[in-house]
Amino acid sequence: MRVAYLLPAPGIPVQGPSGASAHVRGIVRAMRASHDVRLYAARGEDHRGRFGVDTPARLSGVPPWPTVLGRWRDQQEVLAARRVADAVMADAWAGWAPEVVIERHTLFSDAGWRIHHRLGVPWVLEVNAPPTVERARYEELRRPSKAEEWERRVLQAAPVVIAVSRWLVRWLKEEVGCRNVVWVPNGVDPVKGDRARGRALLGVSSDEPLIGYVGSRRQWHDIASLARVADAAGARLVLAGQFDVVPGGALAPGHLGPQDLADVIAALDVGMAPYQTDSPAWFCPLKVLGYRAQGTPVVATALGDVPALVEDGGSVVPAGDHDALVTSVCAWMGRRVTPRVRSWRTVAREVLELGLGG
Repeated sequence: MRVAYLLPAPGIPVQGPSGASAHVRGIVRAMRASHDVRLYAARGEDHRGRFGVDTPARLSGVPPWPTVLGRWRDQQEVLAARRVADAVMADAWAGWAPEVVIERHTLFSDAGWRIHHRLGVPWVLEVNAPPTVERARYEELRRPSKAEEWERRVLQAAPVVIAVSRWLVRWLKEEVGCRNVVWVPNGVDPVKGDRARGRALLGVSSDEPLIGYVGSRRQWHDIASLARVADAAGARLVLAGQFDVVPGGALAPGHLGPQDLADVIAALDVGMAPYQTDSPAWFCPLKVLGYRAQGTPVVATALGDVPALVEDGGSVVPAGDHDALVTSVCAWMGRRVTPRVRSWRTVAREVLELGLGG
């Protein structure tokens, strides 16, 4: 089947280090195992470099925008999305017309809607966050009334909307008024890690206590608490991902490929997912799925879908409760849990079935 996957967000490069980029790479690679998939994106990489498994894409680029027109920069996002839609239409005219279009929802994009209307093919809109809410809270939302109107029209127009968390399902149905919303949680690379290899990669002994965090630093992550928790629990901290600042004594192997990452996660005694008290509840954290896949106990903040993802594979504690974090880490040291793997291939199959059924 011919599948067009759209990533029109200028701020999410295909080869970026963030969880958003990892999500795109994971689901596209999974779809390519069985289908003819073309990834259309505004940007391939950014100033941070190139990360993750190489995932070929048709890059349409981001239109330049004068800084003096900063207030109208939203138009740049509109144009970037239109370029993505035009690239799909050009391929369709050349003989490669998609049978289904899957779009990662992005503020000021109507790319999937345009293709759906012009080609008459199924369109699935994948929602990983509420962009207007997120941008207003953590960045700058220019012309909020226009942004909210744009987002509502696009979301309501989509025949099928999939949401990665139950918070998003409720928001889409109750606040936005979407008609066909389905909960489809994220996935993980189904790679079995090796604890001994992971410890060798980190350069630590087989018995040194390790707690770890996978990902990158965002405003809502409570990374500042990790060094204190590690010290109180008598463990060493591992930060796997892209970090500008690393606490003294912590191990920072950087951004890792699927096998090395699986090995490092398997080497951890406890995987951490702490959030601040005012953190948004709409995420489906890839890190928690990664810990569970390797049988590494999870200690996390009770936020949104996190308790459902952790289940019996660890402990969840109230946000900001440092003592509870330390107590839970100590309780899970030296123990393993039953691995639970929700692969990207499973996610891809569910998304495509929903698209064709819609």
